Amino acid sequence: MLTAVCIAGVAPAAAGGGEAILLLHGLARDSDSMEPLARHLSDAGYDVHNLSYPSTTGEPKELVGLVRAGFDACCTQAARVHFVTHSLGAILTRMFLNDSRPVNLGRVVMIAPPNRGSEIVDLLGDLGLFRRWFGPTGSALTTDERGLTHDLPAADYEVGVIAGDWPVNPLGAVVIPGRDDGGVSVDGTKLEGMADFLTVHRSHGRLTSAPEVAAQALYFIKTGSFDQSEREVSAD
Repeated sequence: MLTAVCIAGVAPAAAGGGEAILLLHGLARDSDSMEPLARHLSDAGYDVHNLSYPSTTGEPKELVGLVRAGFDACCTQAARVHFVTHSLGAILTRMFLNDSRPVNLGRVVMIAPPNRGSEIVDLLGDLGLFRRWFGPTGSALTTDERGLTHDLPAADYEVGVIAGDWPVNPLGAVVIPGRDDGGVSVDGTKLEGMADFLTVHRSHGRLTSAPEVAAQALYFIKTGSFDQSEREVSAD
C-alpha cells in the first residue's frame, strides 16, 4: 500500500496571513531534499507542509492520489495554498490541478520541472534496470507522445519556473540538447502559460538547497514574479 506523510512546519500565523505552502520533492528523493526550502518559507511566516511520497514505486495516478490526500490533510482550510515543487513534483502538481483544482489555490513554483519530459528517459526509460531504480512514473517521463506530460494542458494559474544550467551529469551533457542541468534541458522546463521564468547556475539535484532558489521561490509566492535584479534569463 502506498503511503505519504505530510509534515507541517511551525510558523507565526500573522506573517503568512493564514497561507499555506505544500512542498513536493522530485524523483528518487524524499522530503529531506526540500528541507532548506521548507525552513526558508517557514521563517517567512507560511504554514509549510513537506510531503513525502514513494516516487519510485507508485504509478502516476497513485502518486497523484497521494498528493490529493496530502492536500486534503493539511491545506483545505488555508486562505490560500501555494505549491513549491522539484522535478517530478511539478508534473504531479500539474496532474492534480488538472483533475481537481482547489478553490484556494495560490501560486506555483516549479524547480527543474520536466514539463516536456527528459531525453535521458527517452534513452534509458525502457531498460529494466532504469525501471527498477526509478519506477513506472519515472519511466513515463519521455519527451514523445507516450510521455506523462504530453496531454497535460498549459497553465491557467500563476506559475513561475526555475531552471538550472549546470550539467554535472556527463550523460546529460551528451544526450540533452542545449543548456541543461544534467537531468532536463532549460527549454524543457518551460511551460506554456507560465508567468515568469529564470535560470540559476546549479545542477538538477542541487537546486533545492541553493539559497538563491529559496529566495526566488519566496519572491514569486509573494509577488507573482521573480526578482528582476537577480534574474539570469528572462522568459521567452
